[in-house]
Amino acid sequence: MKSILLKTSIPGPRSSELARRRDSAVARGVYQSTPIFVRQTEGAVIVDVDGNRFIDLAGGIGCLNAGHRPEAVVDAIRRQAESYLHTCFMVTPYEPYVRLAEKLNELAPGPGLKKTVFFNSGAEAVENGVKIARAYTRRPAILCFEDAFHGRTMMALSLTSKTHPYKAGFGPFASEVYRAPLASCYCKNGTDFANVLEDIFARSVAAESIAAVIVEPVLGEGGFFAPPPEFFTTLQSLCRRNGILLIADEIQTGFARTGHMFASEHFGFEPDLLLTAKTLGGGLPLAAVTGKAEIMDHTPPGSLGGTFGGNPLACAAALATIEIIEREGLCDRARFLGERFRKRASNWAKRYCFITDVRGLGAMQAFEFTRDGDRDELASALTRFCLTNGVILLTAGTYSNVVRLLMPLVITDAEFEEAMEVVERGLAALETERAPDLVTSGRPSL
Repeated sequence: MKSILLKTSIPGPRSSELARRRDSAVARGVYQSTPIFVRQTEGAVIVDVDGNRFIDLAGGIGCLNAGHRPEAVVDAIRRQAESYLHTCFMVTPYEPYVRLAEKLNELAPGPGLKKTVFFNSGAEAVENGVKIARAYTRRPAILCFEDAFHGRTMMALSLTSKTHPYKAGFGPFASEVYRAPLASCYCKNGTDFANVLEDIFARSVAAESIAAVIVEPVLGEGGFFAPPPEFFTTLQSLCRRNGILLIADEIQTGFARTGHMFASEHFGFEPDLLLTAKTLGGGLPLAAVTGKAEIMDHTPPGSLGGTFGGNPLACAAALATIEIIEREGLCDRARFLGERFRKRASNWAKRYCFITDVRGLGAMQAFEFTRDGDRDELASALTRFCLTNGVILLTAGTYSNVVRLLMPLVITDAEFEEAMEVVERGLAALETERAPDLVTSGRPSL
């Protein structure tokens, strides 16, 4: 297939000028994965201000499962904007909020009546999930897992595992947060994991003090690990037995990414509280906590909410996004893309000794580089090569040595093949004599 042709070097002159302005105006703590600035997007393609075309395998960090600017979403936003932009649902409520809540209640895994409340970001969903769990159980402690990422606000950051760049310098963190070793359980059966938790109950925090366990069904920033089904069966059983709520953080895994509407469905567990965001808003900021009605209704009026939570534009975009996912069969598409990637990536793992693992569910796929020596240098070298050849990729993992795929599920077969060929060229280049120079010099391309 014909390779991507870039109009200018990366970054081009207009992106370079904007980068200089950014450095003068934007706080240094805001990271920028690529040196380009966007002019236009469509489907799975980004065009920068210098006219360079990129196939987007990052999807706004998993926010664009239905694609960049799908026509139905743009139309829904436009229609809503013609009526009203903001009133605050807590003051003068509106129908899109109610209709979206009804839809999420219908989609959430598990039987029984459910209810939903909306916020602005995934971190807000995490914060409020913890609030709801503590109010319902009247217990203080929260159990989370190593290598997890739950957000950057203080409770969410307390639950997040990775120190740099997320946590260092921002303590002290919230109290009554305890952590279990998730990664060490991947090759163990349910009985082994039960023993791990029972040991935590004996040594670190009493089971009767724990309000909730929060878990990502597939680790996102932690490196796209998916525990075996028996892990979740055991976890749910222990939670039920001890009166502990089970919170599923599906902020990155939700809305068809893994081949089901929610990743929980892969493992057959039914969370008491389901946290969603990212793709939910179709490109606009929106998050939700959906849970069993008796739990959600345990807090009094006024205890949950936010000025912009469930903004009408975002609700309209979300309803259109969910309709696209259902109408266009994006769960099936995610499984197809994942299978297609795994066939190619399994060959990469056989050919290149520096690829140690290929893993994921559906279109939430990743491959891990060896951690010998510089750990993250091979992953960052590959993403630089891909960028300079027209493909946007992101790294992940506690040691940033994982390359992950979060492409829009509407990516065409031709675009996907084009992107995979660029990745393959990058892997081949890493194996050549030029790779050591790239790894040590930090140059932007091979």
